[in-house]
Amino acid sequence: MKHVYRVSGMTCNGCKNSVEKSLSEIENIKHVSVDLEKETVAIKMKQHLEVAVLQNVLSEKFTITELKDNHTTKSVNAEAEEKSTIKQLYPLFLIFAFITTAAVLININPWNTSEFMLTFMGLFYVVFSFFKLLDVKGFAMSFSMYDPLAKTIPSYGLVYPFIELALGIFFLMRFQIVAALLITLVILGVTTIGVTKSLLDKKAIKCACLGAVLNLPITKATFIENTIMIVMAIFMLINLL
Repeated sequence: MKHVYRVSGMTCNGCKNSVEKSLSEIENIKHVSVDLEKETVAIKMKQHLEVAVLQNVLSEKFTITELKDNHTTKSVNAEAEEKSTIKQLYPLFLIFAFITTAAVLININPWNTSEFMLTFMGLFYVVFSFFKLLDVKGFAMSFSMYDPLAKTIPSYGLVYPFIELALGIFFLMRFQIVAALLITLVILGVTTIGVTKSLLDKKAIKCACLGAVLNLPITKATFIENTIMIVMAIFMLINLL
């Protein structure tokens, strides 16, 4: 069942992420999508829940109420939800294409696979950290919804963009490569565990890979993205050690 509610008190992406996270943690709720501009939230649930139950998990700052025209089959966000996964992930694919092209052009003459991978990983971290740094608090909120370490240590989400930026600089400058590769395996390995669990649980939550700026769903593409970086890190470690 899908229900749409009015939520007052939201003023920024941080509020949006807070509402989505709180409601997503309620049992029997499968998907939560907040429209900040319309001040609405579309909730897909296994069974109907009273508004009081929803309000109970929200901060006192937010007030949730039912819309007069509230249909269980369609919502005001139906059009957005019906967008294909490929269209939703277009920004992610585009960024990957640009990073790959740049890494190829930088290392094409003469070609060196190891140098290409280091350049790719460096550009990957720098570009993705940029989007996260645009709204660090918003990113941390989204990240904590699926990353096991960020759930346990909230401050980790606030520091993570800077860790990515540092790793990107290390790879591009060819500085402390082994340490950077080991850190990559740890942080992306932990995130991949969280992403895998979310996919297996069929939770439709927001991916924080591009920060809170773009609303991307966690999909198999996110899992593949992390896996590519992990495989590259393993390959480079085997070559260096």
